[in-house]
Amino acid sequence: MTVEREELAERIREVIGDDPNVTEKKMFGGIAFMLNGNMLVGPHKDGTLMARVGPDLYEEALTRPGASEMDFTGKVMKGFIHVDPDTISDDETLRNWIALSTQFVGALPAK
Repeated sequence: MTVEREELAERIREVIGDDPNVTEKKMFGGIAFMLNGNMLVGPHKDGTLMARVGPDLYEEALTRPGASEMDFTGKVMKGFIHVDPDTISDDETLRNWIALSTQFVGALPAK
């Protein structure tokens, strides 16, 4: 893993704490943090945050600073947001993105 990805992963771990409902899973050449078996957030190799916000929070999430559409496979993945590394350089902003993702993912049935 890149230094940027690992540093962001460690910051995510600190925000999530010891929540027994959150696990880490190797995906996309890195890791994803899963809530009750559903993808929640993940760090990309350049330190960008992938946040799963779902369809209802998607448009609002795109208006936030540093947010952009996720096109991981070359096409836009609705419900998933990329957040610029500079935007999440402070822990409070990172915490807010994780909370937004948790709002959607926490309501999904466990896998």
